[in-house]
Amino acid sequence: MDLSKLKRRPAYPFETIAVAISFSPRCQSILSEAKRLSDIFGASLLLLHIGDKTSEKEQYLDGIMLAAKVDPNHSRIIWMEGDPVDTILQLCKLNIVDLLVLGALEKENFLKFYIGSIARNISRKAKCSVLLLTNPTREPLKFKKIVVNGVENPKTINTINTSLYLAKHLKVKDITIVNEMDVSGLAMAISDNSTAPQTKELKKNLAEDSVETLQMIIDKCDAGDIKVTNKIIKGKPGYAISKFSKDKKADLLVINSPDTHLNVFDRIFTHDIEFVLANLPCNVLIVHSRV
Repeated sequence: MDLSKLKRRPAYPFETIAVAISFSPRCQSILSEAKRLSDIFGASLLLLHIGDKTSEKEQYLDGIMLAAKVDPNHSRIIWMEGDPVDTILQLCKLNIVDLLVLGALEKENFLKFYIGSIARNISRKAKCSVLLLTNPTREPLKFKKIVVNGVENPKTINTINTSLYLAKHLKVKDITIVNEMDVSGLAMAISDNSTAPQTKELKKNLAEDSVETLQMIIDKCDAGDIKVTNKIIKGKPGYAISKFSKDKKADLLVINSPDTHLNVFDRIFTHDIEFVLANLPCNVLIVHSRV
């Protein structure tokens, strides 16, 4: 593979989609969704299994591929042993994967979803975008309500454009782009001797600045016919947008990939993506910016 193709490669279009095969009870559902996405985007499909290759596994995989209508002539299967995280990341890099599909797990007796340590580490370290499916089914998932994190960050324009690319192909008519205004930071900005009117005015100005900043980012993106709603919410980054997505019953939350060079402050306090990974509010797309 020509790894030079990875340099400054944009997050979209999705030309190669990979799916991790773990032979879990929901394996066929996850494969069915990955296959549907590969059809929609005209992408090649890559099936990855990290573990030993046995005749029983081959027979089982042949069966679920047939059930999911995966054409063996337009897909590839890679069997490899090794550390699951490192091996999957390396295979995605070598095969220039644009989107990796992983399944999340539902907590027993709770309407909550989580991902195991393998999927969590992959989500943090992947050099391609990662789609975490909370409730994959054999019938096509419908992404009607898409929420995008519009945090002020150089990556955000790429994340919004990737969301719009996704929405156009999935025929989604509108998306909501949300920016979180950290109320803890707001409290620090208000001095003890500020009057109530001064405090109110400061809050208003900060909210207006956030709206204006987010709108400037949106204006640089190509929305086409898709309606884009700009919304500011108050709360701790990561936690606030997770709650917003859950309350609005969103089908998909799209966020930036984590910053690779975290400073001391980031290491001490929970990074915003960790709130999302700890308790997935819905399906989550982590957009990796390679530019």
